[in-house]
Parts: sequence; structure tokens; C-alpha cells
Amino acid sequence: MTRKKFCLSVVVLVAELISLSFAYADTASFGECISKMKILARSEGISDRTVNQVLDKVKHIPRVIELDRRQPEFTQTFSGYFNTRINDERIKRGRALLTQYRPLLERIQLETGIPAQYLVSFWGLETNYGGYFGDWLVTDSLATLACDPRRSTFFTQELLNAMRILDAGDISHERMIGSWAGAMGHMQFMPSTFLSYAKDIDGDGRRDLWGSIPDAMGSAANFLRQLGWTPGLDWGQEVRLPPSFDYGLAGRDQMLSLAAWAKLGVTTTTGAPVASTEQKFALLVPSGHQGPAFLVSKNFHVIMRWNRSEFYALSVGHLADRIAGAAALHRIPPTDTDKISREQVRQLQLDLLALGIDAGEADGILGSTTRKAISRFQQRTQRIADGHLDIALLTAIRQAAGVVSR
Repeated sequence: MTRKKFCLSVVVLVAELISLSFAYADTASFGECISKMKILARSEGISDRTVNQVLDKVKHIPRVIELDRRQPEFTQTFSGYFNTRINDERIKRGRALLTQYRPLLERIQLETGIPAQYLVSFWGLETNYGGYFGDWLVTDSLATLACDPRRSTFFTQELLNAMRILDAGDISHERMIGSWAGAMGHMQFMPSTFLSYAKDIDGDGRRDLWGSIPDAMGSAANFLRQLGWTPGLDWGQEVRLPPSFDYGLAGRDQMLSLAAWAKLGVTTTTGAPVASTEQKFALLVPSGHQGPAFLVSKNFHVIMRWNRSEFYALSVGHLADRIAGAAALHRIPPTDTDKISREQVRQLQLDLLALGIDAGEADGILGSTTRKAISRFQQRTQRIADGHLDIALLTAIRQAAGVVSR
């Protein structure tokens, strides 16, 4: 078979799998989907031994589909997210592990430029330092999702990648345990991430991200370095803002030099001027003007390439600082008592659109586009334009949109 015909046959098989995934939703034809998957896996060069080992006894797990469909009823606030992840026990454990593995982590830092405390911080947030990898056989989870219509193409490739890992002998099938979505090991790598970035650091010939701390830490460092981590640059810092600060300058898309921030009156938490350099940082106020403010660097954006959540990246950075011995936040995130549902956010997005303010897709997700739209409404109505949403502001926007629509 020519290469062109081979590639065409793979495309046809993938298309058939996607088609079957839609059929599966109606006819429960999981077995037919797996039969096609066997053909595809073999055409991709995966060994018969692995194909048979994985797909002959693969199980459909309805609970995985439930978890994939489930969306949180209420939007997550920064204080709710941060306070459940940054606690005394996690900090204490992280410091102990930093000491325990210091020679290894310093060697990895020398080779990659990734500071030890960041690796320990990711470890703590991903699996509570290896305390919980997940309860699912990864190949069962991925097969279930591959034969479901919502994201069939993505999970088909991840299932094939998981089988490539087994073919390489990095892990046994029964030990390939992970999350319901297929994330694996100490650092919760997806199979595609594993294949691209996992490394054998302990020299045993296997990339073991479940049982080898050297492999897990070295692989995480390699991943961050390849994502663009700049050695010698911190993730960011908490800062203080002057009383008359223009919150329209906040947001990850507005990077100013530290010298420029200093001219705008931004100081360290002690009140000293921030370093007057040309290194560029963005300003984040995740709890609005009543909560902490942060200047974040290009490395913060690298953390967000690991997990596309500002709250996650702020938690990684701060936990790394605490593990390295830094103090707690100067300004504690205010405790949020208001619960705002995704449906309320969706209506808010529609209301802002009715007011001529683009809030992005009405998807119920309080992302950066929606926060900027909230800020524009706040500016229009002479409020502090920090983009922070509470019930009072939600009500004001609803009322304003109602006036316009009448």
C-alpha cells in the first residue's frame, strides 16, 4: 500500500469511528465501535498483543459519560478555589518534600531551569503529592469517551496514544490508572503529553510517571521548559494598588513593564516601589478591588498552558512561593457569600449584549471576555471597573437591560 493510500485509509477509519460514536449514543453499539478501533489501532502500527490486551476486555463506563457531561451548577470564585487548595497541611507537606528530594530537584533545575518549588507545587495541586492518581483504568475511560459523540476525535487519539505507551513498555496495562478523562500519574499527564514530554530520569529504561518520582519530576520540568518557561523569571508577585487605580488596565492581554507599573503607583505589599525594569507583567485582580492584586509574568502564561485557568495558575505560583518559605498573601481574598449560577451568568451575557456590550458567547462561563464586558458596564455607570461580579451588580445589569428592551 502506498503512503498516500495508507493515510487515506486512516482518515476513512477515523471518520467511521466518529460516525459510529453518534450511532453508539442511540444504539449502544459500543462493541461495533471497539471493532473499528481495533482496525484503526493496527493500521497505526500498534501491536496485536497490545490491541488484544486492551480492546478485547475493554469496558464501557457510564459514569465517565456522566462526569464528562456534568457542569458545575455555580460559578467558582477565586476565594472558593484558592482557599480549598492552599492550606497549612499542603504547604507543610510541600516543604518536607522539597527538603527530601532537594538533590534530585536541584539537578533537574540545573538542567532545565525550572525551580524546585514549582515542581513540588504542581505535584501538590495535581495529585496531592501522589496521594490520589484517580480510580479509573485509563484505557476503559478513554475508550468510553472515544465511542461517545461529544469529543470522539480527541479521545480516539488519546486512546491510541495510551496503547503506544503500553507498546513501549513504560507501564503495565493494569497499572495505567488515572482520572476519568485519562490524565495519568503524579503530574496527571494525558497520553499525548506523556509521549511528547515524559523522560526516563532514573535510567531504568522506562518512563514511569506512576512509580518513579525522578521520572515524574523530570518529565514535568521538561514539559514546562518546552512550553516556553523562562529560567530566572518568577511567576509574579502580589502587589498593592493606589486608591485611584484604573482597573481597566487589568487583564492578561495588557503587559506593561515593571517601570510602567511603578509610574502608575503600583508597589510591593510592603509599600516599596516595584522593581523598575523593562520586564513585562500583566495585572490580575481575581476578586475585584476588595481582594489581592497580582503582577504576573510570561511564566504565569506558561503555567496556564498546563492548565488554562487563572485561578489554577495563581494557586501554583503562590503555593510555590509558600513552599519556598514566603509568607501568606498580604490581602486575603474576601469570602464570597453570593452564589451565582451558570444560568445567571448566561443571562448576564445576554443582558450585556442587549446593552451593546460584547460579552462573548452566552455560554454561562465567567471568562476574561465576560469580565471585560462587566468592566465596561461598570465604567458606564461610574462604578469601580474591576470586572468583579456579585449579586448586586448582576441585578443592576439585569435591570438596565430590562429598561433598554422595553
